[in-house]
Amino acid sequence: MTRTRLSLLAAALGLAIFLGAGWLPRATPASSLTASLSAAPAAQTGAKGEMVPYYEWDPTWPKRPLPNHWAVGNMVGAFVDAKDHVWVVHRPRTLLQGHEDDAAYDVPESECCVPAPAVIEFDQLGNVVQAWGGPNADTFKKTGVGGTSAIQERFLMWKKPQGYVWPESEHTIFVDHKDNVWVGNNGGSHILKFTRDGKYLLTVGVPGKKADSNDTTAMRSPAGVTVDPKTNELYVADGYGNRRVIVWDADTGAYKRHWGAYGKKPDDSVPFKYSPTGPPSQQMNTVHCVWIDNKDEVYVCDRANSRIQVFKKDGTFIKEASVAPATMRGSVLDIAFSKDKEQKWMFVADGRNEKVWILRHSDMKVVGSFGSAGHFGGQFTIAHNIAIDSKQNIYVTESLTGQRIQRFLYKGLRPSTMN
Repeated sequence: MTRTRLSLLAAALGLAIFLGAGWLPRATPASSLTASLSAAPAAQTGAKGEMVPYYEWDPTWPKRPLPNHWAVGNMVGAFVDAKDHVWVVHRPRTLLQGHEDDAAYDVPESECCVPAPAVIEFDQLGNVVQAWGGPNADTFKKTGVGGTSAIQERFLMWKKPQGYVWPESEHTIFVDHKDNVWVGNNGGSHILKFTRDGKYLLTVGVPGKKADSNDTTAMRSPAGVTVDPKTNELYVADGYGNRRVIVWDADTGAYKRHWGAYGKKPDDSVPFKYSPTGPPSQQMNTVHCVWIDNKDEVYVCDRANSRIQVFKKDGTFIKEASVAPATMRGSVLDIAFSKDKEQKWMFVADGRNEKVWILRHSDMKVVGSFGSAGHFGGQFTIAHNIAIDSKQNIYVTESLTGQRIQRFLYKGLRPSTMN
């Protein structure tokens, strides 16, 4: 036997001894893992072979690079307007300091980069149509080899907020039936309304107030917004701190009504808790999105409970469905409905399993999915928001280190591979 083979045999024997002695972590037995997973309630799925929408990643959208050496941070909102233009909102303050914002400091250190305005509008070709909005320059600080420095106003491509308080943490974007643009704020207690070109119109809520789940003047870390064109009412998923949907007049900001899980009064005294095998939570846990379908039913992302709850507009509970219910910390981040007249399909952005789930709208059963975890094209890192255009193409934003929006082209129907 050669020396090389003897060395390999010795190494294998040594590894076996280490494992037997418990010197290395033991893998979970397959039987135990199977038992653990099977104990969790299974998501309802459609029949294998059912014809479902099929998507392919589009490497050409958006156009790159962005203008003006712009860089984007956490991408936390997406919406497709009546012109099929795609709106996004990101967090300029989350750029990697000393690397992604070097060109904007008082002494620029490189050509890369300058924080892009928080709100960006793209056309169908992926070109930037316009961009506006963002925090004060003095919120950007850097401490590095050269000491502490700050971004100067002259380097930023947006006007300093005047007459209103910019969100503490940008979150979600919505363009309403009057062409007004709404920007959410999961770090504070208010949201903002602008014209299409970024002129400030209205603050809903009270900046800086510590609101609870039954406060009728402010919110606590509101996450998602939508405006009902039939009633001109603003629905807010409120949110990361509170446990409710709250409704306001979209012109005046006057309070209308609110409700919690199952249409009941929300209760902040009950600790947040989620158990995949336990009874359904009676309180919402991270209310992350709110949308109205073509039947005038209100769909709510109860993110950390990995479920969707559906209500009438007055808050009356209708039904609910779980999506990947074994997921801890939540699978339901955002929802989009297909653009056909019947809205036959629902799409759920899942930033924990890093997928887009495809559901039948009628019964909210999972019938397909696409995506996987990763940083390459077509993969996701914290899939956060989802939007759909008139051609049924899907847009997905990625938060935290994802920092991008991707487009997926609709390619027709194909048989589902779901079991």
